[in-house]
Amino acid sequence: MGPGDLGRALCGLPLIYHPNLLVGIEQIDDAGVYKVRDDLALVQTVDFFTPIVDDPYGFGQIAAANALSDVYAMGGTPITAMNLVAFPIKKMEMEVLRDILRGGLDKMREAEVVLVGGHSIEDQELKYGLAVTGLIRPDEILTNTGARTGDLIILTKPLGTGIINTAQKGGMASPEVVQGTVEIMAALNRKAAEVMRGFRVHACTDVTGFGMLGHLCEMLGEGEIGIKVYQDAVPVMPGAEEYARMGLVPGGTYHNKEFYAPNVEVKEDVSPYLIDILFDPQTSGGLLISVQEEEAEALLRSLQGAGLKDVSIIAEVVTEPQGRIILV
Repeated sequence: MGPGDLGRALCGLPLIYHPNLLVGIEQIDDAGVYKVRDDLALVQTVDFFTPIVDDPYGFGQIAAANALSDVYAMGGTPITAMNLVAFPIKKMEMEVLRDILRGGLDKMREAEVVLVGGHSIEDQELKYGLAVTGLIRPDEILTNTGARTGDLIILTKPLGTGIINTAQKGGMASPEVVQGTVEIMAALNRKAAEVMRGFRVHACTDVTGFGMLGHLCEMLGEGEIGIKVYQDAVPVMPGAEEYARMGLVPGGTYHNKEFYAPNVEVKEDVSPYLIDILFDPQTSGGLLISVQEEEAEALLRSLQGAGLKDVSIIAEVVTEPQGRIILV
């Protein structure tokens, strides 16, 4: 369940409006933004989930990086965080929880974010995440809409985490593939967010539960633009296509296909396994950055220079067909 699901659940209910609320839940964006003065606004988000890897420390790192990502996607700088914990204290050793929290703390320390508190409950199912607050100038907010015709779209992390995590649960994924995937999921989107501030970026979002194609559909906004995706340019994690061919695809992939497929045109020569990867729900995925065409190559080089080795220009914003994604 993501922000889009919550927004749909709230549909028809009387929301609370305020002139200082610059981005609220009705926009279905990555985080909320509230203006505190003309030159300063708060960016706020919350995210937590059940373990997707066996290592508690790695899970803590991934959950923290995932929650922090929403602030980066809005163009903000995270400054504080609060732990959210649901823990089966009668079924698991406290050392497991300590390792999870240590992983989260190490990732917050890397992000230069201060842990200010949190809340824990006893639950039958382990869950961990963060509520994060960041800062941004109101005139520098990036939303998931706003892409302009002619923009090029850059993806900063490869796809395939959902498929690889499914393969791991089935005992089919190699240790090398799992470790590489954990490292990618645990990597902060901080560098990408800092680099893109020096360029004419019109829209940004991070790739999470809706899959890359789902989040590109969100970037279509009111449907006044289209997006052409270069299938051969999309970076894919090692092992993801192999496991997809074996049918190791998470249920969320089929949900994403069902919901977003009406907005996606697929040519006959596109591999069905690639479609699964493009709809694959990601955990702590990369940023999708819609940047002015003239600056795209320079931004790409700057991202690569910052150490983002899998970054790629994967799409362009087009005039026609409006409100649709085209795979070429």
